Amino acid sequence: MRAIQVTRLDGPEAVELVDIDEPSGDDLVVVEVHAAGVAFPDALMSRGLYQYKPDLPFVPGGEVAGIVRSAPAGARVSAGDRVVGLTMLGGGMADVAALQPDLVFPLPDNVSLEAGAGLLFNDLTVHFALRDRGRLHDGETVLVHGAAGGIGTSTLRLAPVLGAGRTIAVVSTEDKIAVARAAGATDVVLADGWLKAVKELTDGKGVDIVVDPVGGDRFTDSVRSLAPGGRLLVLGFTGGEIPTVKVNRLLLGNVEVVGVGWGAWWMTHKEFLAEQWTDVEPLLASGQLSAPDPVIHPLADAGQAIASLENRSAKGKVVLAVR
Repeated sequence: MRAIQVTRLDGPEAVELVDIDEPSGDDLVVVEVHAAGVAFPDALMSRGLYQYKPDLPFVPGGEVAGIVRSAPAGARVSAGDRVVGLTMLGGGMADVAALQPDLVFPLPDNVSLEAGAGLLFNDLTVHFALRDRGRLHDGETVLVHGAAGGIGTSTLRLAPVLGAGRTIAVVSTEDKIAVARAAGATDVVLADGWLKAVKELTDGKGVDIVVDPVGGDRFTDSVRSLAPGGRLLVLGFTGGEIPTVKVNRLLLGNVEVVGVGWGAWWMTHKEFLAEQWTDVEPLLASGQLSAPDPVIHPLADAGQAIASLENRSAKGKVVLAVR
Protein backbone atom coordinates (compact mmCIF):
# COMPACT_ATOMS: atom_id res chain seq x y z
CA MET A 1 0.00 0.00 0.00
CA ARG A 2 0.97 3.65 -0.31
CA ALA A 3 1.92 5.43 2.88
CA ILE A 4 3.59 8.58 4.09
CA GLN A 5 6.69 7.74 6.08
CA VAL A 6 9.04 9.67 8.32
CA THR A 7 12.49 8.23 7.70
CA ARG A 8 14.59 10.93 9.35
CA LEU A 9 13.80 13.64 11.90
CA ASP A 10 14.35 16.63 9.63
CA GLY A 11 10.84 18.03 9.72
CA PRO A 12 7.85 17.97 7.37
CA GLU A 13 9.95 18.50 4.26
CA ALA A 14 11.64 15.13 4.81
CA VAL A 15 8.52 12.90 4.78
CA GLU A 16 8.30 10.45 1.89
CA LEU A 17 5.56 8.68 -0.05
CA VAL A 18 6.52 4.99 -0.08
CA ASP A 19 5.11 1.51 -0.69
CA ILE A 20 4.97 -0.69 2.39
CA ASP A 21 3.07 -3.76 3.57
CA GLU A 22 -0.47 -3.36 4.81
CA PRO A 23 -0.92 -3.59 8.59
CA SER A 24 -2.12 -6.80 10.18
CA GLY A 25 -5.83 -6.81 10.96
CA ASP A 26 -5.94 -9.41 13.71
CA ASP A 27 -8.68 -8.43 16.21
CA LEU A 28 -8.67 -4.91 14.73
CA VAL A 29 -10.98 -2.87 12.51
CA VAL A 30 -9.34 -2.65 9.09
CA VAL A 31 -10.27 0.58 7.32
CA GLU A 32 -9.70 1.52 3.70
CA VAL A 33 -8.66 5.10 4.31
CA HIS A 34 -10.25 7.78 2.13
CA ALA A 35 -8.95 10.77 4.09
CA ALA A 36 -6.50 11.33 6.95
CA GLY A 37 -6.39 14.25 9.33
CA VAL A 38 -3.23 16.27 9.86
CA ALA A 39 -2.53 17.56 13.38
CA PHE A 40 0.16 19.56 15.17
CA PRO A 41 1.64 16.43 16.80
CA ASP A 42 2.49 15.20 13.28
CA ALA A 43 4.73 18.24 12.81
CA LEU A 44 6.39 17.76 16.20
CA MET A 45 6.90 14.03 15.60
CA SER A 46 8.57 14.74 12.25
CA ARG A 47 11.33 16.48 14.25
CA GLY A 48 11.36 14.11 17.20
CA LEU A 49 9.96 16.82 19.47
CA TYR A 50 6.74 15.16 20.61
CA GLN A 51 6.48 13.23 23.90
CA TYR A 52 5.67 10.10 21.88
CA LYS A 53 8.75 9.12 19.87
CA PRO A 54 8.17 6.11 17.60
CA ASP A 55 11.09 4.26 16.11
CA LEU A 56 12.12 5.25 12.58
CA PRO A 57 10.73 4.79 10.03
CA PHE A 58 7.10 5.39 10.97
CA VAL A 59 3.81 6.39 9.34
CA PRO A 60 2.32 9.55 10.92
CA GLY A 61 -1.36 10.38 11.20
CA GLY A 62 -3.69 9.96 14.15
CA GLU A 63 -7.17 10.23 12.63
CA VAL A 64 -8.80 8.70 9.57
CA ALA A 65 -12.09 8.42 7.74
CA GLY A 66 -12.95 5.62 5.36
CA ILE A 67 -14.82 2.38 4.71
CA VAL A 68 -14.53 -0.67 6.94
CA ARG A 69 -12.97 -3.63 5.16
CA SER A 70 -13.30 -6.01 8.10
CA ALA A 71 -14.14 -5.87 11.80
CA PRO A 72 -13.93 -8.39 14.64
CA ALA A 73 -17.01 -9.83 16.28
CA GLY A 74 -18.53 -7.45 18.80
CA ALA A 75 -17.23 -4.26 17.19
CA ARG A 76 -19.68 -1.37 16.89
CA VAL A 77 -19.02 -1.21 13.11
CA SER A 78 -19.19 -3.73 10.26
CA ALA A 79 -17.70 -4.23 6.80
CA GLY A 80 -18.93 -1.53 4.43
CA ASP A 81 -19.65 1.08 7.12
CA ARG A 82 -18.50 4.68 6.71
CA VAL A 83 -16.41 5.44 9.78
CA VAL A 84 -14.03 7.79 11.53
CA GLY A 85 -11.34 6.56 13.86
CA LEU A 86 -8.23 7.24 15.88
CA THR A 87 -4.98 5.39 15.24
CA MET A 88 -3.15 6.30 18.47
CA LEU A 89 -0.84 8.87 16.81
CA GLY A 90 0.49 6.80 13.93
CA GLY A 91 -0.46 4.87 10.83
CA GLY A 92 -3.22 7.09 9.50
CA MET A 93 -1.54 8.56 6.41
CA ALA A 94 -1.81 5.38 4.36
CA ASP A 95 -4.17 3.47 2.07
CA VAL A 96 -5.16 1.09 4.88
CA ALA A 97 -5.20 1.48 8.67
CA ALA A 98 -5.89 -1.06 11.41
CA LEU A 99 -7.59 0.45 14.46
CA GLN A 100 -8.61 -0.70 17.91
CA PRO A 101 -12.36 -1.43 17.82
CA ASP A 102 -13.15 1.04 20.62
CA LEU A 103 -11.54 3.88 18.62
CA VAL A 104 -13.78 3.57 15.53
CA PHE A 105 -17.18 5.26 15.17
CA PRO A 106 -19.93 5.34 12.53
CA LEU A 107 -19.96 8.56 10.48
CA PRO A 108 -23.32 10.21 9.69
CA ASP A 109 -24.28 9.99 6.03
CA ASN A 110 -24.54 13.77 5.71
CA VAL A 111 -20.85 14.25 6.59
CA SER A 112 -18.27 13.67 3.85
CA LEU A 113 -15.31 11.41 4.47
CA GLU A 114 -12.97 14.38 3.97
CA ALA A 115 -14.80 16.35 6.63
CA GLY A 116 -14.96 13.26 8.84
CA ALA A 117 -11.17 12.98 8.83
CA GLY A 118 -11.09 16.40 10.49
CA LEU A 119 -13.59 15.68 13.23
CA LEU A 120 -12.17 13.61 16.05
CA PHE A 121 -8.97 15.32 17.20
CA ASN A 122 -10.27 18.86 17.14
CA ASP A 123 -13.99 18.55 17.82
CA LEU A 124 -13.65 16.06 20.65
CA THR A 125 -10.80 18.08 22.18
CA VAL A 126 -12.96 21.22 22.10
CA HIS A 127 -16.00 19.31 23.36
CA PHE A 128 -13.93 18.10 26.34
CA ALA A 129 -12.50 21.59 26.84
CA LEU A 130 -15.78 23.49 26.86
CA ARG A 131 -18.13 20.95 28.45
CA ASP A 132 -15.94 19.15 30.94
CA ARG A 133 -12.96 21.36 31.76
CA GLY A 134 -14.41 24.80 31.05
CA ARG A 135 -17.92 24.15 32.44
CA LEU A 136 -19.46 26.36 29.76
CA HIS A 137 -22.78 27.88 30.85
CA ASP A 138 -25.55 29.10 28.59
CA GLY A 139 -25.01 32.62 27.32
CA GLU A 140 -21.31 32.88 28.22
CA THR A 141 -18.71 34.51 26.01
CA VAL A 142 -15.92 32.34 24.60
CA LEU A 143 -12.71 33.76 23.14
CA VAL A 144 -10.38 31.57 21.08
CA HIS A 145 -6.80 32.22 20.00
CA GLY A 146 -5.51 30.83 16.73
CA ALA A 147 -9.12 31.06 15.59
CA ALA A 148 -8.43 30.29 11.92
CA GLY A 149 -6.70 26.99 12.76
CA GLY A 150 -8.15 23.56 13.40
CA ILE A 151 -8.85 23.97 17.13
CA GLY A 152 -9.98 27.54 16.55
CA THR A 153 -12.54 26.74 13.88
CA SER A 154 -13.81 23.78 15.91
CA THR A 155 -14.33 26.09 18.88
CA LEU A 156 -16.26 28.57 16.76
CA ARG A 157 -18.49 25.78 15.41
CA LEU A 158 -19.05 23.98 18.71
CA ALA A 159 -19.29 26.76 21.30
CA PRO A 160 -22.70 28.10 20.19
CA VAL A 161 -24.11 24.57 20.00
CA LEU A 162 -22.94 23.92 23.57
CA GLY A 163 -24.55 27.13 24.82
CA ALA A 164 -22.17 30.05 24.27
CA GLY A 165 -23.92 33.33 23.64
CA ARG A 166 -20.97 34.99 21.93
CA THR A 167 -17.69 33.90 20.35
CA ILE A 168 -14.70 36.18 19.86
CA ALA A 169 -12.01 35.03 17.44
CA VAL A 170 -8.39 36.21 17.64
CA VAL A 171 -6.47 35.82 14.37
CA SER A 172 -2.90 36.73 13.47
CA THR A 173 -3.47 38.28 10.03
CA GLU A 174 -6.28 39.97 8.11
CA ASP A 175 -6.50 37.16 5.55
CA LYS A 176 -7.70 34.84 8.34
CA ILE A 177 -10.65 37.02 9.34
CA ALA A 178 -12.92 35.49 6.71
CA VAL A 179 -12.03 31.96 7.88
CA ALA A 180 -13.06 32.77 11.45
CA ARG A 181 -16.29 34.43 10.33
CA ALA A 182 -17.17 31.48 8.11
CA ALA A 183 -16.71 29.18 11.11
CA GLY A 184 -19.27 31.24 13.02
CA ALA A 185 -17.39 33.89 15.02
CA THR A 186 -19.57 36.63 16.46
CA ASP A 187 -16.61 39.03 16.48
CA VAL A 188 -13.07 38.86 15.08
CA VAL A 189 -10.05 40.83 16.31
CA LEU A 190 -6.43 40.87 15.21
CA ALA A 191 -3.75 39.54 17.56
CA ASP A 192 -1.98 42.90 17.52
CA GLY A 193 -3.83 44.85 20.22
CA TRP A 194 -6.35 42.08 20.86
CA LEU A 195 -6.76 42.66 24.61
CA LYS A 196 -7.80 46.29 24.21
CA ALA A 197 -10.20 45.34 21.42
CA VAL A 198 -11.79 42.60 23.54
CA LYS A 199 -12.21 44.92 26.52
CA GLU A 200 -14.01 47.37 24.23
CA LEU A 201 -16.23 44.65 22.78
CA THR A 202 -17.24 43.49 26.26
CA ASP A 203 -17.61 46.98 27.77
CA GLY A 204 -14.69 46.28 30.08
CA LYS A 205 -16.18 43.11 31.57
CA GLY A 206 -13.97 40.57 29.80
CA VAL A 207 -14.79 37.05 28.64
CA ASP A 208 -15.94 33.97 30.50
CA ILE A 209 -13.74 31.41 28.75
CA VAL A 210 -10.49 31.66 26.77
CA VAL A 211 -9.55 28.69 24.60
CA ASP A 212 -5.78 28.88 24.09
CA PRO A 213 -3.92 26.42 21.86
CA VAL A 214 -1.20 29.01 21.20
CA GLY A 215 0.46 29.91 24.51
CA GLY A 216 3.53 32.12 24.19
CA ASP A 217 3.40 35.83 24.95
CA ARG A 218 -0.40 36.09 24.79
CA PHE A 219 -0.85 34.09 27.97
CA THR A 220 -0.66 36.87 30.57
CA ASP A 221 -3.06 39.03 28.59
CA SER A 222 -5.40 36.04 28.33
CA VAL A 223 -5.59 35.97 32.14
CA ARG A 224 -6.23 39.72 32.10
CA SER A 225 -9.03 39.28 29.57
CA LEU A 226 -11.12 37.08 31.88
CA ALA A 227 -14.26 38.29 33.60
CA PRO A 228 -14.61 37.47 37.31
CA GLY A 229 -14.95 33.71 37.60
CA GLY A 230 -13.52 33.20 34.12
CA ARG A 231 -11.58 30.14 32.93
CA LEU A 232 -8.47 30.06 30.74
CA LEU A 233 -8.26 26.67 29.01
CA VAL A 234 -4.72 25.61 28.06
CA LEU A 235 -4.79 23.29 25.04
CA GLY A 236 -1.26 23.60 23.67
CA PHE A 237 1.68 25.75 22.72
CA THR A 238 1.77 26.24 18.95
CA GLY A 239 3.36 29.62 19.65
CA GLY A 240 6.44 27.74 20.84
CA GLU A 241 7.01 29.08 24.35
CA ILE A 242 5.42 27.39 27.35
CA PRO A 243 4.24 30.31 29.51
CA THR A 244 4.04 30.68 33.27
CA VAL A 245 1.37 32.36 35.36
CA LYS A 246 1.69 34.58 38.43
CA VAL A 247 -0.91 33.05 40.67
CA ASN A 248 -1.70 36.34 42.42
CA ARG A 249 -3.60 37.25 39.23
CA LEU A 250 -5.84 34.24 39.83
CA LEU A 251 -6.66 35.47 43.31
CA LEU A 252 -7.36 39.03 42.24
CA GLY A 253 -9.85 38.04 39.57
CA ASN A 254 -11.18 34.81 41.04
CA VAL A 255 -10.19 33.18 37.76
CA GLU A 256 -8.82 29.78 36.80
CA VAL A 257 -6.14 28.37 34.50
CA VAL A 258 -7.26 24.89 33.48
CA GLY A 259 -5.28 22.22 31.64
CA VAL A 260 -7.04 20.40 28.79
CA GLY A 261 -5.28 17.11 28.06
CA TRP A 262 -7.93 15.32 26.02
CA GLY A 263 -5.68 12.44 24.96
CA ALA A 264 -4.39 11.86 28.48
CA TRP A 265 -7.98 11.81 29.73
CA TRP A 266 -9.54 9.35 27.31
CA MET A 267 -6.56 7.00 27.50
CA THR A 268 -7.33 6.50 31.18
CA HIS A 269 -11.15 6.67 30.90
CA LYS A 270 -12.03 3.86 28.51
CA GLU A 271 -15.64 4.79 27.81
CA PHE A 272 -15.08 8.51 27.42
CA LEU A 273 -14.67 8.64 23.63
CA ALA A 274 -17.85 6.65 23.06
CA GLU A 275 -19.65 8.97 25.49
CA GLN A 276 -18.41 12.00 23.57
CA TRP A 277 -19.42 10.54 20.21
CA THR A 278 -22.88 9.81 21.63
CA ASP A 279 -23.17 13.55 22.29
CA VAL A 280 -21.58 14.86 19.10
CA GLU A 281 -22.84 12.43 16.42
CA PRO A 282 -26.54 13.40 16.70
CA LEU A 283 -25.60 17.08 16.46
CA LEU A 284 -23.76 16.37 13.20
CA ALA A 285 -26.48 14.09 11.85
CA SER A 286 -29.19 16.70 12.50
CA GLY A 287 -27.15 19.54 11.04
CA GLN A 288 -27.25 21.44 14.33
CA LEU A 289 -23.45 21.19 14.33
CA SER A 290 -21.89 21.92 10.97
CA ALA A 291 -19.16 19.61 9.71
CA PRO A 292 -15.64 20.99 9.28
CA ASP A 293 -14.72 22.54 5.94
CA PRO A 294 -11.15 21.25 5.70
CA VAL A 295 -8.26 22.32 3.54
CA ILE A 296 -7.58 19.21 1.45
CA HIS A 297 -4.16 18.18 0.14
CA PRO A 298 -3.36 15.10 -1.96
CA LEU A 299 -1.51 12.34 -0.12
CA ALA A 300 1.68 13.08 -2.05
CA ASP A 301 1.72 16.61 -0.60
CA ALA A 302 1.74 15.43 3.01
CA GLY A 303 4.96 17.31 3.74
CA GLN A 304 3.41 20.59 2.66
CA ALA A 305 0.26 19.85 4.65
CA ILE A 306 2.19 19.09 7.85
CA ALA A 307 4.41 22.15 7.35
CA SER A 308 1.33 24.39 7.17
CA LEU A 309 0.64 23.54 10.80
CA GLU A 310 4.23 24.07 11.85
CA ASN A 311 4.47 27.50 10.20
CA ARG A 312 0.89 28.41 11.19
CA SER A 313 -0.22 29.18 7.66
CA ALA A 314 -3.04 26.61 7.81
CA LYS A 315 -6.57 27.98 7.61
CA GLY A 316 -8.97 25.56 9.22
CA LYS A 317 -8.52 21.83 9.58
CA VAL A 318 -5.97 20.20 7.23
CA VAL A 319 -6.78 16.83 5.66
CA LEU A 320 -5.05 14.50 3.20
CA ALA A 321 -7.15 12.95 0.43
CA VAL A 322 -6.00 9.34 0.21
CA ARG A 323 -8.60 7.97 -2.25
